Amino acid sequence: MAIVYQTDKRSGITYAYQSTSYWDKEKQQSRAKRTLIGRVDKETGEIVPTDGRNKKKKESSEPIKRGPVPVQNTSRSFYGATYLFDAIGEKLGIIEDLKQCFPDTYKQILSIAYYLLLEDKNPLYRFEKWGSLHKHPYGKNITSQRSSELFASISEEQKNMFFRLQGKRRTEKEYWAYDTTSISSYSECLRQVQYGVNKEDDSLPQINLALVFGESSNLPFYYRKLAGNIPDSKTIKKLIEDLDLLGFSKVKLVLDRGFYSADNINDFYKDHRKFLVGVKTSLSFVKKELDIIHDDFRSFENYSEKYELYHRSVLTKWNYTQERPYKGDTITDRKQLYIHYYYNIDRAADEEKAFDRKLISLKQELESGIRVPEHENQYKKYFDIKTTPKRGVQVKVNEEAIKKAKRYYGFFVLVTNEKMDAITALEIYRNKDVIEKAFGNLKERLNMRRTLVSSEQSLDGKLFVEFIALIYLSYIKKQMQDHDLFKTYTISSALDKLDVIECFEQPGHKLSVGEILEKQKELYHHFGVLPPNSL
Repeated sequence: MAIVYQTDKRSGITYAYQSTSYWDKEKQQSRAKRTLIGRVDKETGEIVPTDGRNKKKKESSEPIKRGPVPVQNTSRSFYGATYLFDAIGEKLGIIEDLKQCFPDTYKQILSIAYYLLLEDKNPLYRFEKWGSLHKHPYGKNITSQRSSELFASISEEQKNMFFRLQGKRRTEKEYWAYDTTSISSYSECLRQVQYGVNKEDDSLPQINLALVFGESSNLPFYYRKLAGNIPDSKTIKKLIEDLDLLGFSKVKLVLDRGFYSADNINDFYKDHRKFLVGVKTSLSFVKKELDIIHDDFRSFENYSEKYELYHRSVLTKWNYTQERPYKGDTITDRKQLYIHYYYNIDRAADEEKAFDRKLISLKQELESGIRVPEHENQYKKYFDIKTTPKRGVQVKVNEEAIKKAKRYYGFFVLVTNEKMDAITALEIYRNKDVIEKAFGNLKERLNMRRTLVSSEQSLDGKLFVEFIALIYLSYIKKQMQDHDLFKTYTISSALDKLDVIECFEQPGHKLSVGEILEKQKELYHHFGVLPPNSL
């Protein structure tokens, strides 16, 4: 049996028939008997039952029996990977939260996210082929026009509701890592596409994308699109406002040194928010405390064999200020601040070699008389230059200036207002690299290196669906890391191994799943999912 569709040319109505094949003994050939099932709804594509006279069946007064929805089509589809996504979505509450925020379109959002996960780097117009071969939540084709309409329909209110619901499922005890990346764009129509500091040295204008990740859960929680010319340090105030509006005023943030500014640190203290921030060694308060402990820094008791570096912690005071325009005054105070110092010998050697090579190049420029205007300050800082009629240009190295420059090579610094030892702080900070890898996943696997949309609404919606796919991808990646699966698989090969598992559907029967190998069952268990019941 199969479902056959036929359109009435006069009315334009499409009808669905159940076609049953049989053998005609008299004519000695195969024939088919068709039974009208109903008419096809143009909006939803669903079959609306009729009584055979082009009228909808009257509603029965008998209560509707609950149970599995009967299958209307006989089909054979790939199911193993999309089953995994279904299970992860249930586990993380993604499906439930999407359904609450997008009751009419959540299945389409999920299907596109599944497509992005399995067909990395493929454009959305290839969805039709993929959708016809896979069992997925929406179950029907999503054309390029329909996907654009879907993206444009996703509102800020719906997105914020989803962030709020997902955030409640995360633990507020963990640090949340925050970072930004640049996404280049060919579009001249998007207001936030601007020239700025591109983190991949791309010459195109860009938008910036900010992400918040759970430092230990490795799951993304929130994102925001920014104009391409906004520096990182200027985004913190808006981040804090957004987190407050979403009901997460007590979260702890871990940030790299691009987000450091005295104003941001003051705002963290003002809001009683815990932070861990990387800072430059050139900051005066950092150098002041380091100079006190510098000479005996590399003592044996300060060495970490695990991380192969030396570490020291200093408790100091932060000069807190808070301007109060409504009162016309400024509050000052001394707040407790922990500074964690780290020294890596290999890093120091690399920095010193690079500096020496730079000095050689500068000296050659001076002696040859081919001076570079941009290097004038460095010439004056590191060399004594004399010119005589007989001996020409004489260049002598300023040893004191060079020694001073090399004094802080190999050091890096973290500051926090939460009491912890230096190694704990280092581990929390290093876990922040999950967000760097997430940006790589967005740009490479989820095909967001350059935006190809032409409207703000489409871009916002596409980013949201990409974000949904990123939650799944981040969960899968963490499970693979936790179970040491990267020795055997890549993310693609692991998903491919499950993707080949098939399912079978036919009217009057429940869905059945094909054979599952032991290696495939092991993968499901590593991902924290029970394998589907197979034949």
